[in-house]
Amino acid sequence: MRKISLLFVSSLALCACKRNEPSAPEIKEAYSEIHRPQFHFSPKEKWMNDPNGMVYHNGEYHLFYQYYPDSTVWGPMHWGHTVSTDLVHWTQLPIALYPDSLGMIFSGSAVVDEKNSSGFGTPDNPPLVAIFTYHDPEKEKQGRNDAQTQGLAYSLDKGRTWKKYEHNPVITNPGMRDFRDPKVFWHESSKKWVLILVAGDHAELYGSKDLKSWSKLSEFGKEYGMHSGVWECPDLFQLTVEGEQTQKWIMIISVNPGAPNGGSGTQYFLGEFDGEKFTCDTEKSKTLWIDYGPDNYAGITWANAPNDRKIFIGWMSNWAYAQVVPTSPWRSATTTPRELKLVRIDDSLYVTSTLWAELRKLTQEKKEFTSIMMKDSLNLTPELGFPITTSIVDGSIEAKDFIIEFSNASGQKIIVGYESNGNRYFIDRNASGKTDFSKDFKGDLYAPRIAGGNTVKFTMVLDVSSLEVFFDDGVTVMTSLFFPDQDFDQLKIYSQSGAININFLGVKQLSSIW
Repeated sequence: MRKISLLFVSSLALCACKRNEPSAPEIKEAYSEIHRPQFHFSPKEKWMNDPNGMVYHNGEYHLFYQYYPDSTVWGPMHWGHTVSTDLVHWTQLPIALYPDSLGMIFSGSAVVDEKNSSGFGTPDNPPLVAIFTYHDPEKEKQGRNDAQTQGLAYSLDKGRTWKKYEHNPVITNPGMRDFRDPKVFWHESSKKWVLILVAGDHAELYGSKDLKSWSKLSEFGKEYGMHSGVWECPDLFQLTVEGEQTQKWIMIISVNPGAPNGGSGTQYFLGEFDGEKFTCDTEKSKTLWIDYGPDNYAGITWANAPNDRKIFIGWMSNWAYAQVVPTSPWRSATTTPRELKLVRIDDSLYVTSTLWAELRKLTQEKKEFTSIMMKDSLNLTPELGFPITTSIVDGSIEAKDFIIEFSNASGQKIIVGYESNGNRYFIDRNASGKTDFSKDFKGDLYAPRIAGGNTVKFTMVLDVSSLEVFFDDGVTVMTSLFFPDQDFDQLKIYSQSGAININFLGVKQLSSIW
């Protein structure tokens, strides 16, 4: 997916030289830099943005990603590649897809072609098929509106090597500057592959029997959702409402800019899909967000996940400042994996995000507190006895104004809390460390409380330089980066409206995956 115009890109963008991947000792040594996350995936070095091609196959979760191996800022896009058996520990593999004569390799998806409908494999060895956007920098430089087309590549060896389809592109450009990010899935009732991509201010749907020949089915979205920026990275899948028989189709669309706290964000729509057309139930004037924080973008779900679970992962950054965050020799990480569910609150349906449970197995030490009546403040640091730099904090607190503060000895801090006046959650990262690298690195972040009740439940995931907060079982989620000069190792709670009751607070220290 293209974000920044690089009209100076030359034929050097089409280099297809192979690169050696780092060994385990090199990985461990590399992953000790300041600000380096310890249980989120990030490449050893250089630039990464959108997750791509996520597919489960033969016991492995494949995660491809937009990657530029020659710099820590965006450049000619490749597909980087990493695999996991548990979505926690990752093995980095060589670059999967390189730019070629048709252009750079922008965002896309991958599927297991189990019936070998494409003919790329055999019935005994069905292929993995990647569907991606080609972006031709020469056409862009000429000011043409057909620089982006859709191509295929396939693998017959568990995704270790890839061959591009000799008749690429499989979908040509109808004359749109933004025409990209294909997500493909098998639609059982209509017995065909369905592809959703974005075309500037709307999504388009295509159908195919063999992944190679595509016909347009329908369009959606010109009058729905947020349109202050270009639409990107679509997804379309079905969920069953928790505790009910009701099923709904969910369409995910990222938009940049236009997010609740500025810059990049990911919205979703609820509706029906009949194999041809998506019919939206969400009001035209209403925008629903997967994550209200500023640092979760371009996320989609894994194809072919076991038990048909919808597992989501996003790019943990924001285009407003992604290229200038103070990290080296890498830039960017993914969010934690999250399972998406559909819940009913009053008469409305919402998509929730649940923290991937396997992460909790990284627990080294833990401490739990129950039934604490707190008047003004509570310093839990002496009670813990272990670092909280990489930790999960679960809690249940009376729904009155409160603040949870993570801080260090330098006085730097990030604050999370609830404001009853306005019924909203917030993150304050104004004093969190380095903030002057971009005027767009907003300090005050807000999200609505959607759930009701007298108790606020939360899970806070702290990993060196990121905080992911799942409020009310994940119906309101906030993800935020921050860059302190030294690790946050202190945990304090404050009341701002008299005594409050802490029903439960559990702190788990997590070990590094590296």
